[in-house]
Formats: sequence, structure tokens, C-alpha cells
Amino acid sequence: MKINPEVAKALKEGKPVVALESTIISHGMPYPRNVQTALLVEKTVRDNGAVPATMGIINGEPIVGMTPEEIEEFGKRKGIAKVSKRDLPAIIATKAWGATTVSATILMAKAAGIEVFVTGGIGGVHRGAEETWDVSRDLYELASEPVTVVCAGAKAILDIDKTLEVLETQGVTVLSYQSPTFANFYCRESGKPVDYVFKTPEEAARIIKAKRDFPLTGGILISNPCPEEDALPHEYIDKIITDAVAEAKAKDIKGKDVTPFLLKRIVEMTGGKSLETNIHLVVNNAKVGAKIAKAYAEMRRDGKDL
Repeated sequence: MKINPEVAKALKEGKPVVALESTIISHGMPYPRNVQTALLVEKTVRDNGAVPATMGIINGEPIVGMTPEEIEEFGKRKGIAKVSKRDLPAIIATKAWGATTVSATILMAKAAGIEVFVTGGIGGVHRGAEETWDVSRDLYELASEPVTVVCAGAKAILDIDKTLEVLETQGVTVLSYQSPTFANFYCRESGKPVDYVFKTPEEAARIIKAKRDFPLTGGILISNPCPEEDALPHEYIDKIITDAVAEAKAKDIKGKDVTPFLLKRIVEMTGGKSLETNIHLVVNNAKVGAKIAKAYAEMRRDGKDL
């Protein structure tokens, strides 16, 4: 695994580092918006006191902290594989290019020693999973690896109730930033209650430290609602998602192809509105995640609570 020198130096010195995925670059947005967004997210992390580490696999080599040139190539290159835990051995052995999903990014963050990872929305339990058994690996990586994931909830195409149930069963600590309900990706709030709400990054850092010091296995999921001014109305987006899910089922699209298909169709059906909301919520997550990473790094450095 290749670690960017800036990231390696920050980790060695105990400075805050924020992991970022690359699936959003190669499979989540069209070029050049994907590259622009990735670089904007990195800038947001820096502006809020942390060092960004965008993950990806280039010629079979896992990269922790891609350069701007590598991000640009990721955005333009066709045929990059979407990589989850199951795919890592094959992509590495065949010296292929791979974009890390939430689960693969969690694994690479853990290997590098990075606590905080920022994404848009996590994978979860798909609608109709009682028939398809389509449950994202993200949930199980969250349950087993010591990484804190900041997100705007689960991707809007998923079944939130079932996703939260699996997280509870797996013992994942779920926190919400300044909201009593789990975030709902495009729509801000889902109405589904979350047990623990924090109001400041320092509060979140204390909870992370408590879990690590106990010690307890597994990760922490932080739900951060989309900014109100950028959110889409429930009635509007729910109808579009329902239609897109029905279309995917009619076309017999399954497995890891489902999410990219649905997100692309939703962008098309909203005339690009969902893409703009997606960009805003990821940037907002980067802002909150960097502040939490900074607070946690300071807490560990000082050896005491803030």
C-alpha cells in the first residue's frame, strides 16, 4: 500500500487525516464534475484543519492519498472497477485500476491508521431485500473495523428502516449531528429516530475516544443532514426513486450494478438537481468530518478530554 508522503507525515505526527473514497469519482458523477467535486472536498477538508487522503487502486497498488493528477486520471479513465472487500485481491493481483467503495475505503483507512472517513451516503439494505438479499458490505465493515464514517445517511435508494436495524444488530454506534433523526441523503431528515445526538465536533470526538479506549470493536456511523437550503422535497424525490427502482428491476439489474444505475437515472430524471444536492452534502460532510478528526487528534495528543 502506497501512502502519500503528506498523509504519512501527518499520521506520524498525530495530526488529523480524513479518508475519502474514489467510487464517487469514477462511478458517482460525470466528468469533469467528478474531479471538480473531489478536489473541492479535499480543499474543504484542508480548510477545516485536516489532511485529505483520497483512496484508490492504481495498477494494482492501493493508494492512500491520491495526487491531483491521479484524481484527474481517475475522473477521465473508463472501465475502472468498483471495488468492495471481495474485489480487492483480484484487482491487486491483476494490477488493475479500482475505485474504492465505502467498505474498501474503511479497510484501507484502518490499515493506514486513519480514524475518520467522509463519504456521501453509505450502502445499506436495498428495497426488496427480503427477496433479493441485497445488503451492502458497508454495514459489515462498519461493524468490524475501527473507523468513524461521516455520511448524509444511507443512499436514498435504500430501505432506511432495515438499514438501521442491521446497524443495531451489528453493534454499530450511530450518532446524529444536531438532529434527532437519521439523515435522509437528498431530503435532509428521514423521521427515523437516532439514539445519540451531538451538537459539537468535540462531543463526537469524546464518544469516538470512549469507544477506542474501552476498547470496543467496530466503527461509528455519524449521520450529518444535508444543508436545508440544498435538500430536495420528499414527495418529489421519493416518486423519482420509486420509478428508478422499478426500472432497475424490470431490466434485471442486480448486485453492485444497482447503485450506479439508480444514481445515474435519478440525476437524469431530476434534470441534474440530485447531482447538485449530492455535491453539497458531500462537501458539508467533509467540513464536519474534518472538524471531528481535528478534535479527536487534539484529544489523543493531549491525553485528555477537550
